[in-house]
Amino acid sequence: MSDGTRPLKSLRDYIKELNELGEIQEINREVDWNLEIGGIIKHSYDLGAPAPLFNRIKGIEPGFRVLGAPAGMSRQKSLAFARVALSLGMSPDSNGPEIVDSLSRTWDRKFIPPEIVGQGPCKENILTGDDVDLYRLPAPFIHKDDGGRYINTWGIVIVRTPDKKWTNWSINRVMITGRNTLTGTGFKGQHLGDIFNQWKEKKTPMPFAIAMGVDPAIPFVGGMPIPDGVSEPDFVGGYLGEPVNVIDCETVDLQVPATSEIVIEGTVALNNKAEEGPMGEYTGYISKGGSSLQPVYEVSAITHRNSPILPVVAAGEPVEENHTCWGIGISAEATAELRKHNFPVARCFIPFESAVHWLVVTVNQSSRSKFSGKELVQKLAKIFFPSKAGVLLSKVLLVDDDIDPSNINEVVWAFASRSHPEHGQFLFPGLPPFPLQLFVTPEEKASRKSTKVIYNCLYPDDLMGKQTPQRLSLENLCGESMKKKILADWRKYGYAFD
Repeated sequence: MSDGTRPLKSLRDYIKELNELGEIQEINREVDWNLEIGGIIKHSYDLGAPAPLFNRIKGIEPGFRVLGAPAGMSRQKSLAFARVALSLGMSPDSNGPEIVDSLSRTWDRKFIPPEIVGQGPCKENILTGDDVDLYRLPAPFIHKDDGGRYINTWGIVIVRTPDKKWTNWSINRVMITGRNTLTGTGFKGQHLGDIFNQWKEKKTPMPFAIAMGVDPAIPFVGGMPIPDGVSEPDFVGGYLGEPVNVIDCETVDLQVPATSEIVIEGTVALNNKAEEGPMGEYTGYISKGGSSLQPVYEVSAITHRNSPILPVVAAGEPVEENHTCWGIGISAEATAELRKHNFPVARCFIPFESAVHWLVVTVNQSSRSKFSGKELVQKLAKIFFPSKAGVLLSKVLLVDDDIDPSNINEVVWAFASRSHPEHGQFLFPGLPPFPLQLFVTPEEKASRKSTKVIYNCLYPDDLMGKQTPQRLSLENLCGESMKKKILADWRKYGYAFD
């Protein structure tokens, strides 16, 4: 991490910090797990309101709580990214590109494996055998057309290869199907599925653990497109500069973060499958009737803290955690990949408003004398699209570094004013699509081939140099000294906020 940052060791430490910033709204009125919790979370996203902490849930025993919008955006202008920044141990006033840059530089550090401890808060309550009952947990029914109650929307699914060389921590949706059974996605084309296939080859059910309410940095790494074979717990340790404390599970040979609020453990059946879905997705849509058969998680134990807190994400239209978490993680991986290949990248950012459909790549203007816009586009495509992060995105905007890629207004302006309607679009056919994207056709899903695009939103080559137009920003409009005076006197003019 950057100098001056400090990791938060538990979800409760994180909530305490958020509360001090006015970013937690405790709700002591009883709410219904059936749609009401999901609706309140969604409206809090729309308003940029504090994260709701539900203390009383209808039909759930007292003490069980839910935290909504755990990494949403804030309407407090100076703290817009506070939940993301604090999760990653950074100052709450950090901006998006600063967070991406910090995370992307993990590859320059030494990875640190987790440290196994003998005791942890997640063991305050241990339930096995007939005491296992998933319906005791405050899993919400989030969207009215969902296929069931989703217990895992912000937790980490933990699996390990049979040879124990690769431990994978990933975010995958998981739905309750019975007192001691679950099902979920992630078994096709993702690391979870790759490891599951190794266990199938051995004809042995795959041990799993699902840890919810973990150290706040962990979900951001769990949502990153890290390459095959890289263990997320080691990556998290490298980012934080210290190991994550983990503790042995009760019934399977795996370890979970010791401060987890709730842990579910067991094995994934080799042949038993159940209907999963549909579920409202990060794209902002839900496919009615869009269910599929997925492997069954057979639960052998539940452990949890006293008065446990279940974090919940209500996926949907931007901006929610799929966009903040995934957007930050993919942007960080894209930045690291481009740097590794000496592309003149200044910053990468996925505007949250694009629902993880646009990647904006800014180019150091100092490189413009060395490459034409077309050459930069071709270089970018050759590096990015074959990468793991590149598989997830089909639309890339290439702009100069005078544009803030996290400012959607500036991005739209650059796209509208600098990209030529005919020559500014570069198509790259025959590349694998990401099937959850609405525009991907059934034929493209079946063939695993689609077209991706880079929009050249750079200043036109013939205007670079002395003819480069000057932006009419506040500073360029009135000069640096007058800008400072105006900002200092803003409230004196009678404005109530700045």
